Amino acid sequence: MHEGGCHCRAIRYSIAGEMAHHALCHCSDCRRCAGATPVGWVAFKSEGLTVTCGSPKVYRSSENVERHFCADCGTGLFYFNEPMLPGLVDIQSATLDDAAHLAPQAHIMMAEALPWQETAGALPKFQKFPGME
Repeated sequence: MHEGGCHCRAIRYSIAGEMAHHALCHCSDCRRCAGATPVGWVAFKSEGLTVTCGSPKVYRSSENVERHFCADCGTGLFYFNEPMLPGLVDIQSATLDDAAHLAPQAHIMMAEALPWQETAGALPKFQKFPGME
């Protein structure tokens, strides 16, 4: 059992069962919806998802896709695409309370990745905000 929620804690959820997969998505839709690249998605059987607090807003981003998010703080939470991922819910993995315990297994949609994504790992790294260490 895993738990998670949005930034403002208006929405909380639990997910039961085994992880099906965990991928970092580079597609333009995910980048725009999350305002980030890449976006981590961890999949579970949708029947294991329970929203325990609040009610996510649903945005139909395309014919078969529902993206669920917090209408108060904007945090993206769930992605449903029944034809592509039958019986699964993709959860934005960074919203899990124990996100560190479920390591990603792959980068996906690299055909749409921003060109600088390939070299991003070589950028300088800081333990905290630069100049505030």
